[in-house]
Amino acid sequence: MTAGTTYIHHRLDCAPRQWKEVADALGRDSLPQIEARGGCLFGIWRSQIGRPRDELTAITAWTDSSRAKENLEAVTHNLPGLRAHEACAMTPTLRPTTTEPPTRQGNFAFRWFKMPAAHWEEFLALSAKGWPDFEAAYDSQVIGLWRVTDNSDADAVAGATITSLLLTRRPDLAMWERSKLPQGETEIAMRAAFSRRYDLCDSTVVYTTTLLTANDRQDSARWT
Repeated sequence: MTAGTTYIHHRLDCAPRQWKEVADALGRDSLPQIEARGGCLFGIWRSQIGRPRDELTAITAWTDSSRAKENLEAVTHNLPGLRAHEACAMTPTLRPTTTEPPTRQGNFAFRWFKMPAAHWEEFLALSAKGWPDFEAAYDSQVIGLWRVTDNSDADAVAGATITSLLLTRRPDLAMWERSKLPQGETEIAMRAAFSRRYDLCDSTVVYTTTLLTANDRQDSARWT
């Protein structure tokens, strides 16, 4: 799946102390249903900082928007311990270019942006400009930048806003702090580009997670 792929961001509210059971059931029981309907599981994350302890984040990918909407319930059908499920559809922009999921454990930051539609193209350009230096300096990866499709016609509407999601991976929280303190001309220029990007937004919020579907190691720290 590449061109035309629709991604779904899932927020899963689990009963107290049931986040692991829900995650296990999602990866074990729901996955075959998702794949049988033409979708794939991009990842499951558990809260680290900024979201409730018993909340999971998941992303699924589908061949097209119609298939995604038709099979949305297949993701959460009969998940024990699940109290509520919120979902929003997204389209990839600069990344990801494939549906190959992230597999390395680390500090994954979900950052949401809202901005006037008129600022969107500059926002994309600043992102593309800053990412290579960001990844080289901090042993980090930009997993994806998606645009929420609920307002896909926003460009044609005066005063409309665009919502987007940026997902980045750093090795750990120490590197999160390090990435906020630029050292040298290259990092200072990169930070200036990102600061300008933030200034284009009406609002932005971030929370961090660890990757439950990592294949190198599991994170066992109690973050919340």
